[in-house]
Amino acid sequence: MFKKDDKKKLRSKRHLRVRRKISGTNERPRLAVYRSEKNIYAQIIDDVKGTTLVSASSVDKDFQGVGSNKEAAKVVGQTIAKRAIEKGIKEVIFDRGGYIYHGRVQNLAEGAREAGLEF
Repeated sequence: MFKKDDKKKLRSKRHLRVRRKISGTNERPRLAVYRSEKNIYAQIIDDVKGTTLVSASSVDKDFQGVGSNKEAAKVVGQTIAKRAIEKGIKEVIFDRGGYIYHGRVQNLAEGAREAGLEF
């Protein structure tokens, strides 16, 4: 028998490894992504103060549609970019949260870029 690795544990290890290197500041906060089976979440975080500046997800009241597909991820990316620009945030550091840059994570990033965020 072989021992199967826990996917959630491996993802958290990758995320911690990346988090040692990147940190959000007031000038350039961190855009953090969390992906569950049914929804996708994004936050813009100032790590110096330890506060969330802007957030968007597929469970928001004004969100329409299914939260577990690529189109939903793109809409969440556009939503967080619009909310960030309203608060005066134009540049962020992208934190993919230990997930591979593919599928829903990639579409969220592309949606945010299309709406005006720079990273």
